[in-house]
Amino acid sequence: MKNSGSNSIQEQIKDDLPRTGFVRLASILAPQGPIPVGRSTWWAGVKTGRFPKPVKLGPRTTAWKVEDIRKLIETAE
Repeated sequence: MKNSGSNSIQEQIKDDLPRTGFVRLASILAPQGPIPVGRSTWWAGVKTGRFPKPVKLGPRTTAWKVEDIRKLIETAE
């Protein structure tokens, strides 16, 4: 059974994200972002498939699809 308190927190987190587009890692990971893991843990999770794969926007620019991050948050509930 889902807790309604955590559900409203998840909804608030999803509302803070843009509807479409891309987000950078700083907007995904804590303390500014909704995912409470560090950079090393995030990249290890990307490598194993636990977290979504990034999209290269340029030679030094990596981002993630907002839709993939929203899906990750929804499955973590």
